[in-house]
Amino acid sequence: MRFQYGKAAAIAFVLFAAFTARAGKMLIPMDLSQTDHLKAYGIAYMSVAGGHPVEWLLNYRGGSFLMDDLITLKREAAKRGVLFETPGEAEVDRIYVEIEGANMDKVLLEKAPRIAVYTPLTKQPWDDAVTLAMTYSEIPYTKIYDKEIIEGKLSQYDWLHLHHEDFTGQHSKFFSSFRSAPWYVNNVAASEKLSAELGFKNNVVLKKAVVLAIRDYVEKGGFLFAMCLACNTLDIALASVKTDAVDAVFDGTPPNPHLNKELDYGLSLAFTGFTVDTDPMSSSHGDIDYNQVNAGPLKRKPANDFILFDFSPKYDPVPAMLCQNHTDLIKGFFGLATSFPKALIKKNMTILGQANGQEAVRYLHGNLGQGQFTYYGGHDPEDYSHAVGDSPTDLSLHKNSPGYRLILNNVLYPAARQKKRKT
Repeated sequence: MRFQYGKAAAIAFVLFAAFTARAGKMLIPMDLSQTDHLKAYGIAYMSVAGGHPVEWLLNYRGGSFLMDDLITLKREAAKRGVLFETPGEAEVDRIYVEIEGANMDKVLLEKAPRIAVYTPLTKQPWDDAVTLAMTYSEIPYTKIYDKEIIEGKLSQYDWLHLHHEDFTGQHSKFFSSFRSAPWYVNNVAASEKLSAELGFKNNVVLKKAVVLAIRDYVEKGGFLFAMCLACNTLDIALASVKTDAVDAVFDGTPPNPHLNKELDYGLSLAFTGFTVDTDPMSSSHGDIDYNQVNAGPLKRKPANDFILFDFSPKYDPVPAMLCQNHTDLIKGFFGLATSFPKALIKKNMTILGQANGQEAVRYLHGNLGQGQFTYYGGHDPEDYSHAVGDSPTDLSLHKNSPGYRLILNNVLYPAARQKKRKT
């Protein structure tokens, strides 16, 4: 009996040691060695969604991911063409020491965000770079539109994406160029039909209710990520929610002649002091868009490459997370809102990226109440001038796109355990 007890105790000790020893780790490097940066985000999301937290190693090898060494993750990484390493315990300790003593930090990703993408029910003659990115990286999302927002369903989601939508109700101001095109006619008809079904006089009035609901969502703790036209039309719609800011062709009544003196910039999220263009034959919504892409060659400014600013992860963890990349130079690309004049940006915003040689901000972040939002100007990071009707971008040809990485930084960001800024 004494021998059997001793043997059982030895076995128990071995099992205890096995369970209490540090679990093996899998490192997904995000520097230039990575074979597919975009799909790497999908592996990180998969780990977190499966209940296995991920350490985001900010500024370490391009913002690498350290996670549990699980056979399922390794198989998926190999299947998706994502480079990974399996450092030993001593190497992991060395990484931690390096991070502690340098301009780096580690943030724990522990809760997979519930993602909603705001998109209309009708087929659009353009694509959304964010849905392309999430589809390619295999990160799940749910499509919602005005009906779900009016019904109060935004609270079901941690992260909301807006892209090309015109929240002023002017259908992207395509009236002068596409008013006879079948897709445009169908979109207008579908918008007015939905407005009536939801109990609103027209699409313009409906959008006023929608933008207030989105603002409330952010203020109560939601994460908002907007690109392209949504960046400026959301703020314009909010500032003009109490007045008429569109021509009669869109809502049956003329705009307020004193509109630009009566805008309420306190309601807008990121911009202040801007003016609104109410001419239905103009493609411009106003002066928030620095580049004026459709204003003709004399007014259009080029979409210059832009630089990501350098933030210390230990002192500014939020902007550091949003700027993780394997390069700080991002290729320029157009959108209906390409970049934003620095003079029109509210003082409490954090500027994340600015165009070379221009007072044009491409990427910014802000806080509202308990929530946060990011604006990223432009339509498609791998298509300089994505026109109406162009075919979708094939992300298998852009696996290491730094411009698309900014999108996926924002997708993963709500999964992070929020760290307070050091003072």
